[in-house]
Amino acid sequence: MSLGTDFVVIGSGVAGLRASIALAASGANVTVLTKDKASESNTEYAQGGVAVVLSDDDNDELHEEDTLVAGAGLCDPEAVETLVTDGTKYIKELIDWGIEFDREGGKLSFTQEAAHSRRRILHAHGDSTGKEIVRSLIARAGREKRINLLPFANTESLIVEGGRCTGVQFLDPILRAPRSIRAKAVILCTGGAGQLYQHTTNPSVATGDGMAMAYFAGAEMADMEFVQFHPTALSLEGAPRFLLSEAMRGEGGVLRNVKGERFMGGYDERLEMAPRDIVSRSIVAEMRRTGSRNVFLDMTAINGEFLKERFPKIYETCKFYGLDITADLLPVSPASHYCMGGVRTDLHGRSTLPGLYAAGEVSCTGVHGANRLASNSLLEGLVFGARAGEAAVADESGPGRAIAVSDAGKVARPDEITTRSTGGSEISTAVRKRVKRVMWERVGILRDGESLRRAITEFDHIASANLSTSSRKFVTLATLVAKAALWREESRGAHFRTDFPEPIEAWRVHSVQKLGGSIFRAGRIDPNSVSATSNAEARA
Repeated sequence: MSLGTDFVVIGSGVAGLRASIALAASGANVTVLTKDKASESNTEYAQGGVAVVLSDDDNDELHEEDTLVAGAGLCDPEAVETLVTDGTKYIKELIDWGIEFDREGGKLSFTQEAAHSRRRILHAHGDSTGKEIVRSLIARAGREKRINLLPFANTESLIVEGGRCTGVQFLDPILRAPRSIRAKAVILCTGGAGQLYQHTTNPSVATGDGMAMAYFAGAEMADMEFVQFHPTALSLEGAPRFLLSEAMRGEGGVLRNVKGERFMGGYDERLEMAPRDIVSRSIVAEMRRTGSRNVFLDMTAINGEFLKERFPKIYETCKFYGLDITADLLPVSPASHYCMGGVRTDLHGRSTLPGLYAAGEVSCTGVHGANRLASNSLLEGLVFGARAGEAAVADESGPGRAIAVSDAGKVARPDEITTRSTGGSEISTAVRKRVKRVMWERVGILRDGESLRRAITEFDHIASANLSTSSRKFVTLATLVAKAALWREESRGAHFRTDFPEPIEAWRVHSVQKLGGSIFRAGRIDPNSVSATSNAEARA
């Protein structure tokens, strides 16, 4: 049975909700599919806050420069400028819609995080910023009668007809049977793929389904090798890898090894406020040097009442596991956190597959480069979610546009693509465990050619079995990350090769992967089109 709507949005995090609101504002009917409850997404777990230029001592140029520096030479400047300049507008819009950011004396309260030159991070309810943004956006979307939120509807594949995305196939949450929805266009806002790794701060829904669906449908994927590992996830037996916010170091927390020594001075002059990739690698190096499984985050020099008020959720969670953040050293180690790569888009969310748009962590505009600046992700979801919704409406009401230029300079119109599988919407436990272990051990924080090749071989072996659709997507996504990491023979941002430990100017390019082809390198993504300024075939 096939349903109809004007537009389909997959995902109900900040990008999906903001895209839906933009679509509904144009008078379109929107169906929002999410595989869990509407509030369950990476957005809800974002603690630290959202970076935005609103304080008196800040400006756009400073925020842009901080983003470019963190991105290690691979950010697209036009994307960064769009993020920063439009970001202020959309945050002010959220405030007008009733979001409750924390204030001091009636004025917005800002904190600082690693690699930011100013205190520009807004937060809500201490350390529940993402949850408050989702609450605000769901409330706003609820006032739009044209938005239909459909929770617990697991999207299984994109429908591609005549080289265009025309809808989705999903599992009906009531009938527990496959159904399809036809639409003018589909906007992917499915988040990242942190669950590819054995240790992650991401919720269980972050399995990269949207990325894999787009890849199988024929869309180009970019920069898949760049996976950010958060330095400070709670590392306690029997406890989840709960995120201990970057803002804790921004408020004065320090890192100590198992001997109680503060160690970051031996790795970077910026100490605990160095970019995330540097702090994560420093922690791994220190754990290896001392033969330990974790280091410690020390907050004990900071006023205890302030910590309880500033980080209430973290305080209560740690307390549940027998830790007092005001008095105890908190055991931490890195965990996978964010994907800089994803579905390749222009600055309006258009993918290389006509009719398919993407925004938020599932996409790759080049705004984060090789390493995302802390607290830019919520801003990205707001800005590019809105832009994708607006572009989808404009494109469908206009004369149409050939935007899918392939590496050969021709319009890419992939035929409908199907995958060999046994059906099923669940990733098998055996496949999940095996892939996560291999990714952590061989495609993790420190990489080398031999380990990456062994990982790819193992993934190929897993893929040779008769897998469910979801299991095949999971293995395929892991393979894309590993192949891109093997292809990039340098170290840059979050991608560190022990056999190529330095950045190389010749590799200051985006990696692009497409179904049925080898990896090719691309220059800067044009802000008005997904065609690259220079493409050249490269080694797979």
